[in-house]
Amino acid sequence: MVTKKTTEKKPKVEEKKETAVQETDKKANGEKVASDKDATAKAGKRSPKAIKEAAEKEAKEANKKLEKVEPPEPKPKKVRSKLERRSKKYRQVYSQIDKQKIYKLDEALDLAVKTSTTKFDSSVEIHVRLKLDPRQADQNIRDTVLLPAGSGKQVKIAVFADVSQKDQLKKLGADIVGEDEIIKSIDKNQIDFDVLLTTPNLMPKLGKYAKVLGPRGLMPNPKSGSITTDLGKAIKELKLGKIEYRVDSTGIIHLNIGKVSFGAAKLVENATAILTSIRSNKPSSVKGIYVRSIYTTTSMGPSIAIETSSL
Repeated sequence: MVTKKTTEKKPKVEEKKETAVQETDKKANGEKVASDKDATAKAGKRSPKAIKEAAEKEAKEANKKLEKVEPPEPKPKKVRSKLERRSKKYRQVYSQIDKQKIYKLDEALDLAVKTSTTKFDSSVEIHVRLKLDPRQADQNIRDTVLLPAGSGKQVKIAVFADVSQKDQLKKLGADIVGEDEIIKSIDKNQIDFDVLLTTPNLMPKLGKYAKVLGPRGLMPNPKSGSITTDLGKAIKELKLGKIEYRVDSTGIIHLNIGKVSFGAAKLVENATAILTSIRSNKPSSVKGIYVRSIYTTTSMGPSIAIETSSL
């Protein structure tokens, strides 16, 4: 007779106790005990799909390390020169000027008239670069000059004077005359004049407006002839073409010497008067070269170099 062996199942409580004892022994021996979550995660990674994905990921990372992907070289941008960015008409007149040549005064002004590019009557400018340090009091040049051919500009003149002189000064060419009228316009910041004249005795009344008039170049000054006892003469000279010039912070004098419609001959007269005045104002402290360069140009036109011996 065959007898079957019966295997007795251990109660769950005992199984849990044995498992806990085993985990305790493993911890004591420094072995890692896997949690239920770890077991589940490991089981997932071992699936065929997970193994395939992991292999593909490793292969991609390996390829990235082996293959150094260089970025494509950027296409060089075509940089156009300043001349190429100019208008067609400007480029045409520019070709008439030899940039390697320094012209005589009359040749330069004749060429400036010919190379004017605007439809309106352009102003003709002259720029004189001097060997000066404007921070030095004696080298901060400032003066006036009467242009023989006029400035070509309609100057609006305001005279800060007693109203009793209004009719007389208006006849001489003044546009605005009076005290209260001018003060009200300055207070409202409605300054619509180009030159302000006054007499020495009325100058203190304008002192508080120095911060308004000064930056605009309208503050009366004895050096510019805008503070004078002979207002009639000052008005007449301004109408005839008297202009003021001064050196800027970089040692350059910028001036308008007339209009293209004047023609080269009249422009030469005006330029000669200006350059002669600048020469006469040379500070005694300046030794050696006084004039570094002279250029002329029209509004929106190309510049032309002038011989410094013209000064």
